[in-house]
Amino acid sequence: MTVPAHELFDVAVIGGGIHGAGVAQAAAAAGYRTLLIERDEWAAATSRWSSKLIHGGLRYLESAQFNLVYHSLQERQRLLRNAPALVKPVKFFIPIYRHTRRRPWQIRAGLSLYALLTGLNAQARFRSVPRAEWKTLGGLKQDNLQAVFQYWDGQTDDAALTQAVVRSAQTLAVTALEQCELLSAQTSGDHFILKLRSPEGEWQCNARAVVNATGPWVGELVRRCLPAQPARALSFVKGTHIVLPPAQLPGIFYLEAPRDGRAIFVMPWRGNTLVGTTEMEIDAPAALPSAQEINYLQETVAAYFPHLSGDVLDSFAGVRVLPAGNGRAFNRARESIIERIDSDGATLISIYGGKLTTYRHTAELVVDSLREKLGGKPARADTKTLPLE
Repeated sequence: MTVPAHELFDVAVIGGGIHGAGVAQAAAAAGYRTLLIERDEWAAATSRWSSKLIHGGLRYLESAQFNLVYHSLQERQRLLRNAPALVKPVKFFIPIYRHTRRRPWQIRAGLSLYALLTGLNAQARFRSVPRAEWKTLGGLKQDNLQAVFQYWDGQTDDAALTQAVVRSAQTLAVTALEQCELLSAQTSGDHFILKLRSPEGEWQCNARAVVNATGPWVGELVRRCLPAQPARALSFVKGTHIVLPPAQLPGIFYLEAPRDGRAIFVMPWRGNTLVGTTEMEIDAPAALPSAQEINYLQETVAAYFPHLSGDVLDSFAGVRVLPAGNGRAFNRARESIIERIDSDGATLISIYGGKLTTYRHTAELVVDSLREKLGGKPARADTKTLPLE
C-alpha cells in the first residue's frame, strides 16, 4: 500500500517500535495528519526484545534519576488502567544475603521512596516477607539469606503492546505502513519531500515534520535527511536474555549478579523462565547473544536457584541507545533525549534512547515540540485515557 503521490502530511513518523507507534498515536490524537512507516514489521527490533517489564525502575533511584522514576511510575499506572489485557501487576521479590552489596535498610528506604513517587496507591505496597514464607519462593537459596522484600510492578508482552498502540493510532486516522523504508527526506520550503520504498516500488510524499523514532538506527536516519545534519554521539548497548525451562516462581525476582552487582531479573514468561538482561557496548545497531553473556546469566541464576535447570531453550538480544560517555553503561542516564532541528522551514525531531514504560510520556514531549512548529489543531483524543486492546 502507498499513499497518493505528493500527499502532504503534518507529521511523518519513521520507525514502528514502541516510540514510533506512541508518537503517531499522540500526533493524531492532537489533530495532526500523520504517516507512520516501518521498514520491517511493527516491533521488529528492540521493542520485541526487551525485558517485558512495565516498571518505575527502582534501581534508578540510586543514581538520583527521580524524574525518570516518577514519570515511569505514572505511566505504569496509566497502562495498568488503559491496557488491563496487556499489562498486569506482578509481585517482585528482592532477596538480601550477607554478601549482598545493598543492605536491608537501603532496600527499605528505596521502596519507601518508590511508594511515595507511585502515589501511595495499591501498587505502592511493599513488605518484608516473613521467614516462614521463604520456603514458598521457588527454591530460592536460603544459605546466608537475611531478608526478602516484596513489592509490585508490571509485566507485558512488548510486541503486543506496540501493535496495540499502532491499532489505536489507526483508529485516529493514522496512515500506518509496514515494509516501507525512508530512502531520503529533502527539505523543500516549509516541508520535506520523502522518498520511500515499499513492495510496490519507490514513491514519494510530503511532510511538514519528520519524527525519527528508529531506535538504534537514529543516527543513520539523521544522515538521510537533507541537508545533512550531524548525529548526536551515542553508544549501542546490547541487552541479552535467555529462556530457561519452567520453574514454580511466585513472581519476578530482582537479583544482584554475583560477578558485578548488576540488576538481573528472573521471571515466569509464557510457561518458561525468562532471565535478563546484560549490558554490553557494541559497535553496530544489531547483534546476537554471545556465549559470554549467556554464561553470565546462567551463573547468576545458579547462584540463587541452584535447583533450577540452566538449559537454554532460547535467547535473544535487543540494542538500546545511550548517550556516549565514560564509565559503565549500567550507570548512565536512561531518559529520552529529544533533539529538534529546524532547517529551511521543515522540522526534524529525533528520539535518542528511552524506555518501554515511558513511551507515551516521550510521545507527549515530541508532540509539544511539534505544536511549537506546526501550531495547534483541534484534538481528537487524549492518550492519557485511550484504551489499548
